[in-house]
Amino acid sequence: MGIGMRNNPAGSAAAAARAPRALVAATALACTLALAACAGGQSVGAAKNTADAGSPFGFKTAAQDEKAEITVWVDSTRQPVAEAYVAAHPGTKVKIVAYDGNANGSNSFKTKTQLFDRSGSGWPDVAFTTDNNSAAWGSLSGTGDLAPVNKGLVPAATLDGFSKGALDVCTLDGVAYCLRNDLAQNVLWYNKKLMDQWGYTVPKTWEEYQQLGDKVSAEHPGYLVGTAGDAWTPEIYMWAAQCPANKVDGPTKLTVNTGDTNCVRAAKLLDDLIANKSMSTLSLFGPEFAKTKADKVLMLPGPSWYGGAVFQGTLKTPKGELAVAPPLTWDAGSAATGNVGGGAWWVSAHSKNLKAAADFATWVTSQSSVGGTLLPTYPAFSQAAAAWLAETQKSGYYAGDIAPALQQAAGEVWPGWGSPSFSQEAIWAKVVQAGMTKNQTIESLLPAWQKQIENEAKILGYQVKTS
Repeated sequence: MGIGMRNNPAGSAAAAARAPRALVAATALACTLALAACAGGQSVGAAKNTADAGSPFGFKTAAQDEKAEITVWVDSTRQPVAEAYVAAHPGTKVKIVAYDGNANGSNSFKTKTQLFDRSGSGWPDVAFTTDNNSAAWGSLSGTGDLAPVNKGLVPAATLDGFSKGALDVCTLDGVAYCLRNDLAQNVLWYNKKLMDQWGYTVPKTWEEYQQLGDKVSAEHPGYLVGTAGDAWTPEIYMWAAQCPANKVDGPTKLTVNTGDTNCVRAAKLLDDLIANKSMSTLSLFGPEFAKTKADKVLMLPGPSWYGGAVFQGTLKTPKGELAVAPPLTWDAGSAATGNVGGGAWWVSAHSKNLKAAADFATWVTSQSSVGGTLLPTYPAFSQAAAAWLAETQKSGYYAGDIAPALQQAAGEVWPGWGSPSFSQEAIWAKVVQAGMTKNQTIESLLPAWQKQIENEAKILGYQVKTS
């Protein structure tokens, strides 16, 4: 079986989550808070000094009762692991509540929490979200709704067990507010059978990738080296180029400079490959792509979940053909990649049983499977990831060992792509994807992309720096 595909013939949960997100981005373009940026970088806000000298957790807590029931909010995909925790911990009282997990930019967690803030009760003890933006509004700089996890609540040894940079998305001024559930680090997927058949060398740099795309266009027209038809396109190409379009500098401060040379070089690459038709502008999960391009994919830069969700699930790539290489780099540039997806667990600062809440969040993030079935996506906790990769490899689906490339990429996600309170995906869809349908180049749309980001940020109270 492929990544995220075991016992799930319809495709992984990542695919199920991604497809509707793209649809929302395409059809609800004016929704500025839809589709949270999924990973990387710092979020906004600054932790105020609200520490309680008598608290072992670094903040003033509610009166604690270690026998109190905890309430956990989960989406349908995470419900099995929550139920597994209950079965493994019969002495802990846990109430599981199913909700949408903030899918499709619903903002349910924030909206409901604000209602509980006004009423003074009702908060869940732990909540899962499919996005990583909650620290932007729930940190101690705002309502104080989210509990710091690195001030005594979760042992440092446990936190150190997460992949390098995994907690960056929810860390503000050195204070971490989440335990990351899964990663979606970008790598280079490729069809080894075709690469060998045509005598091509797997590229190591984006420059080599572009050159090979030009060659494929001339020698094997119709075959593809990438796609640019989904709202997460910038999270693959712009993020990896270290484009400062979404750089969070501190409390409500953002740098946006889409005219930077790093942004321009990524745009030029995309425009060249789109023009020679070696890069598709169709949506990966649209019926037309699967129908017309399923057997035409030579390479595809993209997240870890592409293996199961896209190649095995959507494209039905035959067993033994798909391989994976480490993230591409730019010549003379440092190793950097992007991230498309992943979620997080948040502990409420209002919890009356923080010990049980932290134990729950720690346990669920340390699992690689439930009841013999692999969890659908690459775990953020390194030990769980290693076990997950080993089991995935046993399926025999892949051409070669996928672990080295995915493990390398997990530690190379560039921290300069932030997680503020607005969605880059929605903005890209509204401005760039819309322009592409009118045959405008991505390079020519960079100023409009810049303006729209600035507008969204200022509406939400950000101070925007443009250079």
